[in-house]
Amino acid sequence: MSTTFTPSLTHDNRIQHAGLRQKVMSAEAAAALIPAGAVLGMSGFTGSGYPKALPQALAQRIEAERAAGRAFDVGVWTGASTAPELDGALAPAMRQRLPYQSDPAVRRQINAGAINYIDMHLSHVAPMAQAGFLGRMDVAVIEVAGILADGRLVPTTSLGNNQAWLDMADKVILEVNAWQSVALEGMHDVYRVALPPAREPIPLTAPGQSIGTMYMECDPDKIIAIIETDATDRNSPFKAPDADSQRIAAHIIDFLQNEVKHGRLPANLLPLQSGVGNIANAVLAGLNESHFEGLTAYTEVLQDGMLRMIESGKLTFASATALSLSPEATEFFNKNIEKFRGRVLLRPQDVSNHPEVIRRLGVLAMNAMIEADIYGNINSTHVMGSAMMNGIGGSGDFARNAYISFFMSPSVAKGGAISCIVPMVSHTDHTEHDVQVLVTEQGLADLRGLAPVQRAKLIIEKCAHPDYRDALRDYLKDAQKVANGQHTPHIMGESLAWHRRFLQSGSMK
Repeated sequence: MSTTFTPSLTHDNRIQHAGLRQKVMSAEAAAALIPAGAVLGMSGFTGSGYPKALPQALAQRIEAERAAGRAFDVGVWTGASTAPELDGALAPAMRQRLPYQSDPAVRRQINAGAINYIDMHLSHVAPMAQAGFLGRMDVAVIEVAGILADGRLVPTTSLGNNQAWLDMADKVILEVNAWQSVALEGMHDVYRVALPPAREPIPLTAPGQSIGTMYMECDPDKIIAIIETDATDRNSPFKAPDADSQRIAAHIIDFLQNEVKHGRLPANLLPLQSGVGNIANAVLAGLNESHFEGLTAYTEVLQDGMLRMIESGKLTFASATALSLSPEATEFFNKNIEKFRGRVLLRPQDVSNHPEVIRRLGVLAMNAMIEADIYGNINSTHVMGSAMMNGIGGSGDFARNAYISFFMSPSVAKGGAISCIVPMVSHTDHTEHDVQVLVTEQGLADLRGLAPVQRAKLIIEKCAHPDYRDALRDYLKDAQKVANGQHTPHIMGESLAWHRRFLQSGSMK
């Protein structure tokens, strides 16, 4: 991508298409165009690039309709999580939600059984929707930075499933957000992945390669309304790395240095992927202070830590589908956006998370977990087996296809009442076959090339908290006796006893 690209969009002329300027209306008027029972395809990915005005206006309309005794609910499909103006506002009216969320109100409704939540691998969403597996989409509601004279759409701080929704929805409503920088124009790479049997290999061999167009496209005749807004993305601040996060980061960096020393990784590593969260940012901060140079990233979100690595020159290029920055980092990015041109590229999530590309590039995948069991199976979605937290997100896309797959967490939670290393996970999102390295503040377990009992012994010694280590050793020893050895020894009547004990007493001890 050229760093001398000159945007066509201007701050004082966001809607350059003459015909579409005639479709500008209030959020309330646009909300009136959405029928009861509609399936809505919303833009947005981890608090970036989601529509701000329409969802709130629609929520008010739905409340009024219900107060008048008329039934009204909606299905909501997005790229990933959004923010209170969308998920929080529409939570009481959702009958269905996919593929990932992190909103407290939506979470309560899901766990109360009021929302049918479909937790999906993020790379699967667009192709499954486009193939018709998920049903029909009535209206796409997409935030854009502007509309060019020929009708092309300038994306904002996330791409997610936006182009897929524009293609498949019967009707489209656009929110043109003046807060989004016009300098974002040219920092996207929109590539459509065809469905079988027309699908071809994605021609992407390096994180910095452009293979598509800078713009989204939509038939102007499908656009029924345009709303003008000026509202910030609602991203949450990141906490400063605590001692446990810093220890986890140190273990990973030591491991990577050892891999380079033994010739299993190049000196500048391989493309990095990092999930969202404070531990992930601590790892990135550690890498920024390390001796590694010339790093790249092929990930789904660009966080504060990666932004700092780009600023320092440690990270030469980052490919993602969205920005996921704190308010402070967002302000810094917007003020210095030209410094990041040519070093940041946003793609659709079915490309950023595509298994074929992840495998080809040899991505180093680092993701968080709720708990791991002694054999290396991972639960990243459910608390105590039943209550949904957020969803699997993109962790499965990357874990199964990574060159090396890391999962990380503090060894205990709730002040030590919960061990994050347990005899058997209460819900399985990533099997032992997709987990190569397990990390807590206690240490790092390199599970490559180990059989189940070998893995169990290493995980207990390296990753479990000392308060739970003896109990885990006893469980493994007893399981080997009860199961007469066997390949993966378990005591089926006791394997989830730790979770049952917590639910009954408030502690696994």
